[in-house]
Amino acid sequence: MSLHQRLTKEIRQGPSGPKVGAFFDLDRTLLAGFSAASFFFERLVSGRMAPKEIADSLRGALSFGLGRTGFSGMMAASAAAYRGLAEEVLEEIGEEVFTKRLASQIYPESRALVEAHQAMGHTVAIVSSATPYQVEPLAREMNIPHVLCTRLEVEDGVFTGKVVHPTCWGEGKADAGRQLAAEHDLDLGESFFYTDSHEDLPLLEIVGRPRPLNPDRPLAQVAKERFWPVRRFTSRGTPGAGEWARTALTYGSLVPAIGAGLLAGLVSGSRREAINTGGALFGDLATSLSGVDLRVEGEENLWSDRPAVFIFNHQSGLDLVLMAKLIRRDVTGVGKKELLNNPLFGPLLEASGVVFVDRFNTARAIEALEPAVQALREGLSLAVAPEGTRSLTPRLGSFKKGAFHMAMQAGVPIVPVVFRNVLDALPKDALVVRPAIVEAVVLPPVDTSAWTVEGLNAEVDAIRNQYLEVLGR
Repeated sequence: MSLHQRLTKEIRQGPSGPKVGAFFDLDRTLLAGFSAASFFFERLVSGRMAPKEIADSLRGALSFGLGRTGFSGMMAASAAAYRGLAEEVLEEIGEEVFTKRLASQIYPESRALVEAHQAMGHTVAIVSSATPYQVEPLAREMNIPHVLCTRLEVEDGVFTGKVVHPTCWGEGKADAGRQLAAEHDLDLGESFFYTDSHEDLPLLEIVGRPRPLNPDRPLAQVAKERFWPVRRFTSRGTPGAGEWARTALTYGSLVPAIGAGLLAGLVSGSRREAINTGGALFGDLATSLSGVDLRVEGEENLWSDRPAVFIFNHQSGLDLVLMAKLIRRDVTGVGKKELLNNPLFGPLLEASGVVFVDRFNTARAIEALEPAVQALREGLSLAVAPEGTRSLTPRLGSFKKGAFHMAMQAGVPIVPVVFRNVLDALPKDALVVRPAIVEAVVLPPVDTSAWTVEGLNAEVDAIRNQYLEVLGR
């Protein structure tokens, strides 16, 4: 299965190879927000800006906004504020800003465009007026090798207070594109440029495939006059009223699910039947009301060999809802101890038999897993995220071995469930669920009967490699 087929059709059906360039602007093109604002805010709230630096930066931005100075003048004011500062300070802040603020703002559609160009062997670059400290963390995450941006002068690891000219803005972006084309023998006539800003017209006019994304009003008008295709993405940024309403219904669906579960338990006299009914109904209602379209490949593997340890890549708060919808019955889980502090889900998870472990105390965590192993032996399955914590991006984390130890001790198979695109619906730390298509690939059960403690690392690596293959990473 492959998402964003219509969006990437032009790329997939066009020419391949490194002579085709794919240039991407950063703000409102790859990201929903403005990286400079996030960067400034992080430095401000962390107390790492001197009053003079704050004043100089704001003065330069105001002067630029009022049209009194050009972009280079604004950057000169910002650069002067950094004079004497070690470059590594901004590098560290850049990583923090990406982790805290920017990673969750990447448009899923833009990620799909980048990956489509990479799959075709195109030369992919970010062309941005931002500094490398805003751009490079994102470029590394998206495996974009070329960063063309505005750079500040550095000597012996310290900022001099000057800007490296020309800046990467307006005609400067076109110059940067031409230079990359000369260095890598690109055919600009076959190349793409994605941007939201009319200020990028110099580069838009020299590529054969100008592609406005979320264009501002002047660029939208130019695109209309020149018949350039326009796309607008709403998967990130400020949620609409409809998305807030869907989210309220999603959380609210827990109430009828609990009611149905209690009724089923009273009628049957079975606590397990109450959990099965309530859990499955919550999974069904929550996904439907949120607008999440869950598409499953390998569904037969969910039922072919139970009890089992079901493992999944952990990207979102929706993962547990999706696992409830998939596994449906006779299952419990293993979760971090901190979940007990959640006033809503903590008591419910505890009542359903979830085993809680202290991630920061290995000895206690191993001891706490004994009830989970016993549950497996008594016929219940387990759902476990071997990464241990949610990811900010689709990148797969390292696997902890607890789930695999439990499967080996209980003599039950491992069933890998690979989620794709859950972050499209609910990124880490987000509150609002957005409609999205989510794919779940359920791989065949992995027999653990012949596993040994000595060979466990190799078995875990082999399963993790299956995830990487499905995720195309």
